[in-house]
Amino acid sequence: MAQKKMILDLDTGIDDALALAYAVGDPNVDLIGIISSYGNTLIETAAQNSLNLLHLLGANNVPVFIGESHSSTTDHFDVMPISQLIHGKNGIGEVVLETAPRHVETQSGVDFLIAAAHQYADDLIFIPTGPLTNLATAIKKDPAVATLIGNTTLMGGALTVPGNVTPFTEANIHQDPEDADYAFTRQKNLTMVGLDVTLRTLLTKKETAAWRALNTTAATKFAELMDFYIDAYANLGIDKKGAALHDPLAVAVGIDASYVTTLPLAMHVTYDKKAVIMVAQSVTKTSYLYQRQHK
Repeated sequence: MAQKKMILDLDTGIDDALALAYAVGDPNVDLIGIISSYGNTLIETAAQNSLNLLHLLGANNVPVFIGESHSSTTDHFDVMPISQLIHGKNGIGEVVLETAPRHVETQSGVDFLIAAAHQYADDLIFIPTGPLTNLATAIKKDPAVATLIGNTTLMGGALTVPGNVTPFTEANIHQDPEDADYAFTRQKNLTMVGLDVTLRTLLTKKETAAWRALNTTAATKFAELMDFYIDAYANLGIDKKGAALHDPLAVAVGIDASYVTTLPLAMHVTYDKKAVIMVAQSVTKTSYLYQRQHK
């Protein structure tokens, strides 16, 4: 088993599904668990999607935990209509998967993260690809989490490009700006992989055709869900050249930071009821990193 342990925090939509497959398939990390989040779909649907995808990939040994179902400042969460158009009502492009034999764990996702941080410390890689509610909640419950986790690489934010929800905000930050700011200003060894980078990493139907040619159930199902995603990007005018690999890129960078170069910045989120704005202040020494792709 690999020395490095990975926890994924997924609001399991289509690009989360590819992130999950990447983590399962990379021999350099041992995927020890998935925490369910909200965003692309409701938390229960995200958890079941993760279980079914793990089953599809022959990874039924990986446990799935339920995280926080909404932000710390609201009492519920509603999926945005645009998320359903991009990911489908079931979160995975209306693709039907065989139901996994395993069920979600009884331990909460937040408690699982806290325990893993203490057990693995520097060897733990944590990849949140949805709102940062689970991470912020864990830090609030046990402040040591902020310094114990060896590598936190998140997908979220839009620092130098427009957001995908408002002109200023990316969806993951927009869902819970207060906890995003809490995590940005406390979590050490934090790498942000934002839209600035991920919108430049596109997958096309040329690649999904190659997956289908493998003639396996898993390859075919992943091709189906990714084709839905590519078509949604084209139909909604997001990008007609292909669909962005947001969450898989975060996993890739979490495992191998050489995929990108990094710009050291102190990050925080300025929030009011009218706008959410990401702010970066350049510093000489900091553990808060904003990811920028190699030229």
